[in-house]
Formats: sequence, C-alpha cells, structure tokens
Amino acid sequence: MGRATARGIPAGRGTASEARGRSRAERYRAGRELRRKVRRSAQAGWAPGRDRSDPIDLLRAADGNRVAALLPIRYARMASSPFAFLRGAAVVMARDLSTTRTTGLAVQLVGDAHPGNFGLFATPERDQVFDANDFDETIAGPWEWDVKRLASGLVLVARANRLSGKLGREAARASARAYRRRLEALAGMRYLDAWYAHLDLAGAADEVGAIARRWLRRELPVARLRTGFHAFPRLTRRTGARVRIRDDPPLLRHFARSGDEAAAREVFRSYRQNLADDRRVLLDRYRLVDVAQKVVGVGSVGTRCSIGLFLADPDLEEPLFLQVKEARASVYEPYLGRSPYRNHAERVVVGQRLVQEASDLFLGWGRAGSHDFYVRQLRDMKFASDLSSLGPRALLGLAELCGASLARAHARTGDAAAIAGYLGRGEGFDEAMVRFGEAYARQTEEDHAVLLKAIADGKLPAAPAG
Repeated sequence: MGRATARGIPAGRGTASEARGRSRAERYRAGRELRRKVRRSAQAGWAPGRDRSDPIDLLRAADGNRVAALLPIRYARMASSPFAFLRGAAVVMARDLSTTRTTGLAVQLVGDAHPGNFGLFATPERDQVFDANDFDETIAGPWEWDVKRLASGLVLVARANRLSGKLGREAARASARAYRRRLEALAGMRYLDAWYAHLDLAGAADEVGAIARRWLRRELPVARLRTGFHAFPRLTRRTGARVRIRDDPPLLRHFARSGDEAAAREVFRSYRQNLADDRRVLLDRYRLVDVAQKVVGVGSVGTRCSIGLFLADPDLEEPLFLQVKEARASVYEPYLGRSPYRNHAERVVVGQRLVQEASDLFLGWGRAGSHDFYVRQLRDMKFASDLSSLGPRALLGLAELCGASLARAHARTGDAAAIAGYLGRGEGFDEAMVRFGEAYARQTEEDHAVLLKAIADGKLPAAPAG
C-alpha cells in the first residue's frame, strides 16, 4: 500500500491513478504475475494466531465515547446470532483481515461489505438501483477485504437461516463468481463507460443470473413505497397545528437534555453550509420542525444518531426526513493509516460518492462540538431484505447482486485490469472465498460464544430494546 493522497486514494501500486500510462493488457499481465507472490489459493487461509487480540477487548475499546445507556441494546443485538455479531464487530474482523495476505492492489473500500449492507434505493433521477448502502468504515485499502467480509457474511446468513452447509458455500461462491466476472467486464470498458455502468434492475441479464432477477422483481415494488411521504403518518403525531416526531422508546424518542437537542440542530446548520448551492436551494424550501434521537443498526448502536423532520409550506403536507449519524475513525485506520480527511463524516460522504452508483441528493456532512456527523434521507425508496427470511433461491440471488455491485464499486477507484488479471477466468479464487468464508464463519461463531459468556458473567451489559 502506498501513502494516502489528498483525495483519499493511496498513491501506491494498483490504484486507478497509478494505472495511467500503461495499457490494459500490460496491467492485466501484471495482475496475473501477482499470483506468483500471492497464490489465489492462499486467499483461503484463515487461522487465528497465538497473539490474536481478545474480541471482547476490541469491542470494549470501540465503545469509548459511545452513549453508555445504549450499549445494552448494542450487545443484545449482537448476541442474537453469529451473523449479528459479525455485523457489530467490524473492529474485530478488521484486526483479523490485517493479518491476511493481499496482492497490494488498492481500492476505496466499502468497508463494511456484509450482505446486510446492500439493498435498493432511489437515485436523484428516481430510478431504482441496487448497491452498497453503508459506508461508515470506508477507506482506501486492499480489495480482498471487502470480498472476504461479504463471503463470510453470506455463510453466516445461511447458517442462521438453518440452510444447508452446501447452500452457504454456494452463496459465497456465487458472490465471488459474480465479482470476478463483472470486474473482468468492467476492466475491458472505457473509463467513462465503467464509471456510468450500473445494474440494470429491469433486466440485469448481463450482470447476474435468473435467480437474482427474480429476487429483484419481487422486491422492487416494495422498495418504491418506502419513502418519507409514506412513513409520515406512522412517524409523526399532530398536536393542534403542530406536527412532531412520534416517540417510540427506547429506539426513537426526543432528547432528554436540551443541550443534546441543540447539538442535533447545530449539525443541520453546519451541514447546510457544506452543501452544494443547488442542494442548499432545495433544502431551504423546507423548515426544520422537530428532531429526535434514533437507534439504528447493530454496529452503530451507541453512536449519536438522530432524525430531523422538515416540512415545506404550511399549506403543503410535504415531509422530508433527514437522518444524522455520527462518524468516527474507520476501524481500518490502525492498519491502513489515518484518513486524509479531518472530518470523518466527510470521509464517509466522499467514499460513498466515489464507489456508489448514485448517491442521495441530500448526502452531506457537518459537525457539532467535537463530533462529526453525516446526513442523508431517512427513507428514499431504501429497502434491504429481511435476511432472516431468505430461502435458498433468494439468498443466492442476493449473493450474486452483492458480488456484482462490489465489483463495480472497486472498478471505480482501483485498477480493474490488474485485479481481473489476478482473478483470471477460472474458479480458483471463487473456491478460495468459499473456504475463507467457512473458516471465518467458524471463527465468528466462536467469538459469538465468547460474547455470550461475557454477557452471562456480567462483563458486558445486554438488554433488548423491548
């Protein structure tokens, strides 16, 4: 890995900028030569070293500066299954991935590329797309790390759903195969064509198979109804002429302290100043009428998150919900170096715009006191399947979509030709990801058992949200 540049992508080997001046064929051959340094079969390897950090110690260290009252919810959610543990323990897997071998080819990582962080959402043009949708950990790093986190997550989802071991292996294989094939296609495109490339949700014939297309046809109509307008009656209550966010404690409620509410409002003021002029003009059509604290996700529980309710003209019941999430240092920074962005929310926003097919119109960042925050719409046809309900066909379809999306994300900022040359056209890498996914799934199950014991022994708090 090379040093980070001012734009956040490392200047070392394998980046898009470093690829200038060499033909695609030369870079493809260079990638193929990397197999001598790191055999594709070596990517399968995972075994904890004797000096492996205690996962509970890593989790406790990551709890620093979180809202202590929310930690019992965080650990209760992580305790529900090994896959939930994986979701909440990005800091643990980051440490483990840092000990694995890589080719040295860098991309802008999605960062937390487990299958729960992919889904459907709308572009500013109101088209529906499938892509990664969580970038809290995004940073420049080895492309392999995203692929391995995805494969491990798919194996764990299959096990959580009591599907066969064969199905879990096939899901990991499907994601790696879709990644490899899509990356090879992108490597042969003109740069602009590769940048504009997207998953055709209406057909998707060139990118994924029939199973994934059937999954899309089932989920697209559901996603289209998930908007702030449709959520408005459920998320709000009216007191006379005043509209406020409806409390649903402990996951959604108004701030107990006026200082916390003031900080949330300060984020919106700071965020507005960082918006592009055209976005600011649109935002100013609305007025902020209420803010409330909101608990989200698994890994994010305990960070400072809230939502703001904006309304347009008094005679128009036109709501806009904006979500505020605290951004902290990426869990990969101890192993890849500090982000060049002084505001971690700016790191998240820039990383998202670099790798995502189309980003939220209102995506931006701000700051309140010493905390960094990014802002996005709470609902904009956003939809992710309930992974616990996925059967065999749906899981395989999702695996293909995730792998293809990840390839497009990596092709934007990395040297797609070099990565494609390393991957080749055979199934060697696919099988390596199957073996890694199974090995790391076993590790996660062991770590999950350690978490359960720590909770039982009173070393960690855990209480469901009710």
